[in-house]
Amino acid sequence: MPVQRLSMPGDRKKAPLTTVAARIDEALEKSGIDTTYPEAALAEAESAARTWREHAAQHEDLTAIEFVTLDPESSTDLDQALHIERDGTGYRVRYAIADVPLFVEPHGPLDAETRERGLTLYLPDRRIPLHPVVLCEDEASLLPGKDTPAFVWDFCLDERASVTHVNLTRAIVRNREKLAYTAVQRALERGEAGSVMQLLVEVGEKRAALEIERGGASLNSPEQEVVTDDDSVHLQWRLPEPIEEHNAQISLMTGMAAAQIMIEGKLGILRTMPPAAPEAIERFRAQAAALKEPWPQDLPYGEFLRTLDWRKGRHLALLDQATSLFRGAGYEAFDGTLPEVLEQSAIAAPYAHTTAPLRRLVDRFVLHVCHSLKTGAPLDDRVRAALPELPSLMHSAQQRHSVVEKKAREIAEIGVLSTLVGSEFEGTVLDFRPATDGGSNPSNARPDRIEVQFSNPPVARWIDGENLPIGTRVKARLERVEESRNWAEFSVVSAGRPRGTDGAQGPTPA
Repeated sequence: MPVQRLSMPGDRKKAPLTTVAARIDEALEKSGIDTTYPEAALAEAESAARTWREHAAQHEDLTAIEFVTLDPESSTDLDQALHIERDGTGYRVRYAIADVPLFVEPHGPLDAETRERGLTLYLPDRRIPLHPVVLCEDEASLLPGKDTPAFVWDFCLDERASVTHVNLTRAIVRNREKLAYTAVQRALERGEAGSVMQLLVEVGEKRAALEIERGGASLNSPEQEVVTDDDSVHLQWRLPEPIEEHNAQISLMTGMAAAQIMIEGKLGILRTMPPAAPEAIERFRAQAAALKEPWPQDLPYGEFLRTLDWRKGRHLALLDQATSLFRGAGYEAFDGTLPEVLEQSAIAAPYAHTTAPLRRLVDRFVLHVCHSLKTGAPLDDRVRAALPELPSLMHSAQQRHSVVEKKAREIAEIGVLSTLVGSEFEGTVLDFRPATDGGSNPSNARPDRIEVQFSNPPVARWIDGENLPIGTRVKARLERVEESRNWAEFSVVSAGRPRGTDGAQGPTPA
């Protein structure tokens, strides 16, 4: 996760961890998500952890390459390891991805359980892994100082960091050092980072420039972070460190390469997203104009979004509204006939999920397919037969996890807010919804209401009975909280004019 902390004035308010954890337990039970592994699946994982070397005789020995990992400091499920060196005027990038397929027998009990789970579930107080801990935090994880099986992507890049050649092999690798985003960023700022991290910055910046040329887009805004310590929960803002953005470019490059291999082979599964609908684009243009931040007709929306600064009230509101342009992401499986939609529109290129197999089901299958297509190795018929099932499996997992994650986040938020009744907070209006009469069901009638993003604590809440322009700066009082309903009532104390570009309104970097 991004690790740059953003602090706000005032005391950090906390909620008891035991209370929040107990309510999350209830949410998990109601969701039907199982937090324990079936005995048969666990037994298969433990056996694979003991015997994987017997099945890796054909893996190339790449332990001499000085791979490093770069993750949040607390991470133990390490999917990727990186090595970069100069190659003439260009670069050579080797990217090792955990060889999860080596540990999972198709159609076995472990495969069946991971299909049910789909994803690792991240909650404020716990993590429910896709794979048993003996794999995801031990034998299959690219932990430092141990030999681990991996798929190694080998890229040749030119001086602009464009890919000129790519190879893929299964190998044994050894992670030399587990690096953390924050420590690396500080080392870079001091001029003390190692050569691989310095080159990562160089390549990452050039890959980001290529993304702009393609018309790719990303939202640069902070996100709420729920933090737990020994006995309490608190909320804070987080913003990616620059080095995290550079690292993400390597994963994007790999996903784009995987997609191209599968498209050429007419076999695989892509991560797709259609272009924003014309009506969504026009609505966003109107919102930008209303906030006096007009979007030039000849400027791609990705470039326009990069001009927005989340620290400014109306820019923050626009970034929130921009999420309407990033909808419809899904998976497309194909065998022989290419799907109509090939691109992930936010990336502006075909793309596949392939760099996080410890935490995401589909990545395991993409690695299988890409290795087969790239090397000519036979693809297990059971893997091929499973491809059409993956879009629905991933969709179900994402929906299920989204509901639980939202519920858990609300539980944490309301726990913190319960300690703040009677307090006043500043925020920015993100959205407005006019009153409705409820139609045929009067109980559904709602008054005018606004959605406000508060700065401290970092929560967004709807306030009834208000009609204010998007981007307006407000002060609101927390009147009461009902924890059983995850409900909080605010009232507007004062409201100013919509803020322009001259007033910083968001959190400030610590």
